[in-house]
Amino acid sequence: MGPKEGDKHTFLGFDLSTQKLKAILLNAKLDVIASAEVKFDTDLPEFRTTGGANPGLNKFEFFVQPVMWIKAMDIILDRLVISEADLSTVAAISGSAQQHGSLYWSKHGITALENLDPTKFLHTQIDDSAFVVNRTPIWMDASTVKQCIEMETAIGGHTEMLKISGSKCYPRFTGPQIRKIYQQRTHAYEDAQRISLVSSFLATLFLGKVASIDYSDASGMNLLDIREKTWSKACLNACAPDLEQRLGTPVSSTAVLGNVADYFVQRFCFPATCKIVACTGDNPSALAGMLVDKNWLSLSLGTSDTLMMSLEEPPNLEEGHVLCHPTEQDTFMGLLCFRNGSLVRESINKSEVGGNWQMFNELLESTPRGNFGNLAVHFNEMEIIPKAKGTLRWNKDMQPNSPDAAKGIIKFRSPQIEIRALIEGQMLHHRAIAEDMGFHFITETKILATGGASVNKSILQVISDVFNAPVYIQMGSEAALMGAAYRAAYGYFIHENQAQHPDAPRISYRDYILSLTPNHLQLVCEPNKDSEQIYGPLLQRYRDMAITLEANQAT
Repeated sequence: MGPKEGDKHTFLGFDLSTQKLKAILLNAKLDVIASAEVKFDTDLPEFRTTGGANPGLNKFEFFVQPVMWIKAMDIILDRLVISEADLSTVAAISGSAQQHGSLYWSKHGITALENLDPTKFLHTQIDDSAFVVNRTPIWMDASTVKQCIEMETAIGGHTEMLKISGSKCYPRFTGPQIRKIYQQRTHAYEDAQRISLVSSFLATLFLGKVASIDYSDASGMNLLDIREKTWSKACLNACAPDLEQRLGTPVSSTAVLGNVADYFVQRFCFPATCKIVACTGDNPSALAGMLVDKNWLSLSLGTSDTLMMSLEEPPNLEEGHVLCHPTEQDTFMGLLCFRNGSLVRESINKSEVGGNWQMFNELLESTPRGNFGNLAVHFNEMEIIPKAKGTLRWNKDMQPNSPDAAKGIIKFRSPQIEIRALIEGQMLHHRAIAEDMGFHFITETKILATGGASVNKSILQVISDVFNAPVYIQMGSEAALMGAAYRAAYGYFIHENQAQHPDAPRISYRDYILSLTPNHLQLVCEPNKDSEQIYGPLLQRYRDMAITLEANQAT
């Protein structure tokens, strides 16, 4: 299944995130042997980005000049060569990129792609004239509320949009962005020969022609029928005319799109047989990099906490996202984002113990699990699920139907109760919404924790107890970047294996990668034996508090 002894093949992955372009080179055993990065703000100051983006005409608009990304590719390939990475060994390339951005190719741009001169930089050949819109709207842009309403109305409401595309219409999604371009810059839209996502744009550069959009990233556009994995006629018609021909036919996230363009063979010594594997969005690529199956729940603890999971069937949860799974056929990926993550934890840390995390953890550990029934819900910012804002504390005597339930209490009597009430409340919230999303907690359930707070073992122990599941962390590089390189390796393996053994059964992505990297996870903590007895009843208590807080918001 794995590489042959002495196999010199390597696999190259890219991650085009908001703030930087990163590259990682893996050997045949999928060990990291080289890496490089380009930071947009500092390495490309001429584009005047802040955090990798340019502000638009109003506070909701954000864009990037796509030539910046092309120039970053020039730089990062040179940096790989300078670091003595042997690009002549690269068997396959794939990538990850920020989701929801869109690029609009001109006829000149497509011609330039097909006729690249290896003696010149990419950015001098694929310049502003390659795009009919040279200010690419990115995921941060939320200026399309009007277009969202129009698209949902045209197909029969947001419930129908949710059923077809996996998400209701979001201002940051690509479909509404395309509609805005069509409405406000009609001539530019009409002149656009093809439309790329940021991920398929990455593949396009290496392919030398416009690359197909993959299923996973396509399902973050409000345009793809996620069950049929084809563009929805109703959604396309609600967005813009003649859109399907501009998008092309979507493909699997591990599909081989073709060989690398001759430009890269001549300029950087890539082998002519180097395969380009479809690129995908950063969230699906992160799931691919985590190597988790249907019994795993991935919890990223960052500024916003994010849950990712595999689902057999897509639920109709209005505020969640369901995408096509990046590596498993006929499976879906659930994605839930919670605004009130690390910033809330940092706020309570500062108010209770002056910002001292060691003391925070000591107080958290000194308080019994279940916190004597004391529980808090902290939504400092308007939460996504449930749609509510505010703080609600219930002590052990508070009952849902009591006259004081809506107000709760002002503050708990000690810092340790306050701290445990925060962490248990956050994790009960995450567990409740995961269940609503359709994730089934069973004895085989495991949690993979990532993000900034995943280094905090005290918090991870609470997660383990609340979810009644062991908690693991991932070793090595960033998941989205590793997912890109892993998919390059798998796409290459499947392509070659099918060519040589067309009737052989298909090996799953996870089995193949784990056969080469079996020890990528580390067990950090396990639940106490009575965790479900404690947190089962508290889960209902959290739900009662959330309903109360949401009702307060409505009034």
